[in-house]
Amino acid sequence: MKVRKWTIPLTFVGLGGLGAILFSERGRKLLRSTAARVGATPGRLAAWNDSAKQELDHIQQEIKELEQSLGPHTAR
Repeated sequence: MKVRKWTIPLTFVGLGGLGAILFSERGRKLLRSTAARVGATPGRLAAWNDSAKQELDHIQQEIKELEQSLGPHTAR
């Protein structure tokens, strides 16, 4: 696997940004408020989860129908 020259520096920049969020008071407040908002709305998350599952089921059914309409595939 070939590592480009910019991969390592970008990794450190990303980790530095996460560290700034986690170790600063403002970042911790932001994370606490985000966690509180997500925890306060489990109904919306559950509804979104159900909607996403229904959409994935619909896509899977469409793929099966497409596969049937194309017929059997023989390997060469």
